[in-house]
Amino acid sequence: MEVNADFSRFVATDSTRLPWVSSPMPGVDRRMLDRIGEEVARATTIVRYAADSKFSAHTHGGGEEFLVLDGVFSDEHGDYGPGMYVRNPVGSSHTPFTRSGCTIFVKLWQMREEDREFVRIDTRSPDARWEEGAADGIAVLPLFDAEDEHVYLTRYEAGTAQPPFEMAGGGEFLVLEGKVESGGVGYGAGSWLRFPKGSRADFTAPEKALVWTKTGHLAGLGSGK
Repeated sequence: MEVNADFSRFVATDSTRLPWVSSPMPGVDRRMLDRIGEEVARATTIVRYAADSKFSAHTHGGGEEFLVLDGVFSDEHGDYGPGMYVRNPVGSSHTPFTRSGCTIFVKLWQMREEDREFVRIDTRSPDARWEEGAADGIAVLPLFDAEDEHVYLTRYEAGTAQPPFEMAGGGEFLVLEGKVESGGVGYGAGSWLRFPKGSRADFTAPEKALVWTKTGHLAGLGSGK
């Protein structure tokens, strides 16, 4: 299966309009943003767990990264509420479930073999370490940083504009709250954008907005695997 598998092309998708696709596990459905492979796949996905649903125990051969969008996602290691950012590195394993139901944004098989760091960050905590962004009214919350991968949240006040910036290694954005504009096009909550390597982009926020951001990680990808 291939979904948005040409990484040399710009992609913009309103995930809220995508159909829910059933997974092999009852009560677990998916909206596929990009994918190369079948059940074991390099994938970027919105996953919805119904209340009292679970997924079978599995090992992350290529790592797992996720952000909880709503509800509470759980495994044998803990409970993760809205705004929790989690990285389970290559070789890690767990048995996920939920009691109340939840929705997560998840990326699979996208970590380097040497990436062995567990990350747990509550982005909604009063202690979250927000930093000044590229312009007045913009703040960023670093989540993970490596030579070829930079992950953070960007918070925009209404009426702010981020100066145009280069993405030598490409970039990926998920609008979590509010609305942003790029290239004269508006993107509301649920919009997912992927820019290929070498792209130049700019963002403005006509209203308050919160955006999950990852850059640098597409440098080695082109048209297909």
